[in-house]
Amino acid sequence: MARAYGLFILAGLAEIGGGYLVWQWMRNGKPLWVGILGGVILFLYGVIATRQEFASFGRVYAAYGGVFIILSLLFGWGVDHRRPDIQEWLGAAICLVGVSVMLLRK
Repeated sequence: MARAYGLFILAGLAEIGGGYLVWQWMRNGKPLWVGILGGVILFLYGVIATRQEFASFGRVYAAYGGVFIILSLLFGWGVDHRRPDIQEWLGAAICLVGVSVMLLRK
């Protein structure tokens, strides 16, 4: 289970970080190389996600979605300095419970 969560976190950081760099390039006028770097990191996200060995594609990506929600809130808090409210934390916690249910199933 620890390996699965570790890969989810690594994949999430790659997807969010890569997406953030593309966002910076396209929406905030950063140089092209920032967008290209974001695209490369997004590609790595796809590679990292394939390292999950516990389930099929659909189940892995469904479980990953819950982890992505939590990482997105944390990333936004750290980068945009917008603290998530109680409803966002509650929703994220519910998603994490769902992810755990999916991961515990053999």
